[in-house]
Amino acid sequence: MRHLQRSLAILLAFNTAAVWPVIASAAPAAGQMTTQVAATEAQATTSLNALLNKLGSLQANFSQTTKATAPSKQVASSKAGLKSSHLGQTFSGVMQVKRQGLFRWETTSPMKQLIVTSGKTVWIYDPDLQQATRQTLDEQMSNTPALLLSGNAAQIMKSYKVTQPNNAIPYFVLYPRAKDGVFESLAIRFEGNIPTQMVLADSLGQQTTVVFSDAKLNPVIANSQFQFVPPKGVDVIDQ
Repeated sequence: MRHLQRSLAILLAFNTAAVWPVIASAAPAAGQMTTQVAATEAQATTSLNALLNKLGSLQANFSQTTKATAPSKQVASSKAGLKSSHLGQTFSGVMQVKRQGLFRWETTSPMKQLIVTSGKTVWIYDPDLQQATRQTLDEQMSNTPALLLSGNAAQIMKSYKVTQPNNAIPYFVLYPRAKDGVFESLAIRFEGNIPTQMVLADSLGQQTTVVFSDAKLNPVIANSQFQFVPPKGVDVIDQ
């Protein structure tokens, strides 16, 4: 269940820029010298906004792995974060998003779990437990990384400080303006107009990397994909 909660934190929550030096850099062409120049916040915000405005819907496979990055925080992590048995384990599945605010995150391996939001209600379904949790997508929950893929671009800029370590590379690191959020930073990398990787660092000393593959930009996705009806016999818990 903690993996499911972790996915929800990424989905609804989705360090310094030096944490990602490999991602943030690119090798220059032979015989050429390049100088890495960081974008200003205004430039980074404009660049990210332009990419997000092209994203009306997205479907992709995902691979999600969490690791501990701060040994001094492992005690807190064991209580509030992932169990040690889940750290380093890779979860995979299929993700679909659609503006405004529609999101489906279905884990298929090594276990089956589902998170679906219609924009107003979030369903968390664990078929192994025969249990579904229903939550209201309130303002606090909507002020989260999920906004990057399924929300309002203007609200994103209001909620996050956007940085771009290299203005020539579509890689951004976002820091929440609110000090009481569940994460400290969120990095997102694009190839072309498609997000290919998200890296989330939280206050528990855990870092979650989500890699997207076989992504389809702006596919036709039926709204029914973002509706959930609990199967017969499933316990429903309201929170």
